[in-house]
Amino acid sequence: MSRSRFRLVVDPVACDGAGVCAELLPEVISLDPWGFPIVASGDVAPGLVDMARRAVVSCPRLALHLVRVDD
Repeated sequence: MSRSRFRLVVDPVACDGAGVCAELLPEVISLDPWGFPIVASGDVAPGLVDMARRAVVSCPRLALHLVRVDD
């Protein structure tokens, strides 16, 4: 049985650059010079999935999504 894999995706139209996601998950998300998120490529590390979920639900514009990656 394989463990589920997840990736973070930002909706650039919905995002207003509040930066909450980067504060909650700096291991995966950094901010560009204008305050908009830059998500590291690849899967979210298994130990960070719960924190990624927290960042998703804390996004004031609901612009951050955690997507399950199917093999």
